[in-house]
Amino acid sequence: MTTMQILPAAAVRGPVTGKERALAPDLIRGAMLLLIGLANSANFAFAGQPGIESTPHGLERVVNFLKLTLVDARAYPVFAVMFGYGLVQLARRQRSAGVAPSAVRRILLKRNGWLIAFGAVHATLLYFGDFLGAYGIVGIICTLLLLNRGDKFHRIAVGIWAVELLYVLYVGFQSVVAVMSSSGPAHSLTNSPNPSLAASSYGESLIDRLHEYPLHTASVIGFVMVVWLGIWAARKQILENPGAHRGLLTGVAVGGLSITILGGLPLALVGAGWLHVDQAAVNSLSYLSHVSGMFGGPGYIALFGLLVSRLTKLTLPVRAISALGQRSLSGYLFQSVSWMVLLAPFTLDLDFGSTAYTAALIAVGVWVLSVIGAHAMSKRSYRGPAETLLRRLVY
Repeated sequence: MTTMQILPAAAVRGPVTGKERALAPDLIRGAMLLLIGLANSANFAFAGQPGIESTPHGLERVVNFLKLTLVDARAYPVFAVMFGYGLVQLARRQRSAGVAPSAVRRILLKRNGWLIAFGAVHATLLYFGDFLGAYGIVGIICTLLLLNRGDKFHRIAVGIWAVELLYVLYVGFQSVVAVMSSSGPAHSLTNSPNPSLAASSYGESLIDRLHEYPLHTASVIGFVMVVWLGIWAARKQILENPGAHRGLLTGVAVGGLSITILGGLPLALVGAGWLHVDQAAVNSLSYLSHVSGMFGGPGYIALFGLLVSRLTKLTLPVRAISALGQRSLSGYLFQSVSWMVLLAPFTLDLDFGSTAYTAALIAVGVWVLSVIGAHAMSKRSYRGPAETLLRRLVY
């Protein structure tokens, strides 16, 4: 009979304390949960992706336009970059406490292994479009292959993004050619259905999610390159002291957001019903929107880094949103529970006359409620249910 080996208490350091936290990463995570909510609630409401009204009228055109320009394929890269940033922060805290490198690696592998388990449960019970499992897989890859490399090696990450920029420009050129040569019947932007979101019963949706989740997870593991950028940035401690990196943050914010907005703009015009092109052109514009969306990750992060560098006082909204960022795992899971209760066909299935409005209003309402709840937890020094469970399992 074998027994599990338990490290002595002095061999590892516990989780981060409140005084050790940097404001910028928490504020970014808390604020960006709103964009995650806008994306995922719309998927639930329309039972498919990207979750937009295919025949928009009036203000629905504006909702479609803003969602396709600022949200879709632009929210998850933020969390991918921040995930890489967090890996380095966690490892650095352990090492600064004198924890042996082998023990640090075991902690990281254990934490990411539990993220995979959290993701499997989340995807099975609530939402197939889970990212936790993919983060766990990518976290294990990064722990084994990237974290202990030197600065020169990590410059490769910056080079990869430079190559990606050239590729986006190439795709953009192809898209311009496709639009200019469009000659067939106009093709509107439609949602690709997800059976689990349209299921008429919870049991049916659960079975559908078991089929959808593995494929979704496999399709997003490639964002390891986005995570790697976060690792590079964390090694430079850019967000711990954003004021010292204001020039870099300004360039990344302007460049990253310009690329992601311009790349999403043509598809947003189609989605709003203001640009009419054939199906081949729509397909090309969809791909351009997807590949340019990854630049929204560093762009949004740099924008918030600049905001933090100019803050002179911590106002109540800043503290509350940061509290949600400290509890982003609980906030993320709370959102999925909310979509299931409010929008699934077999629960409340809310509809206020327009699916687009309904999804957006519910997303904002759930996010505001989660900000209020996180602030209340912070005042009581409670980490959050998901964070508490994960830390108990890891430490």
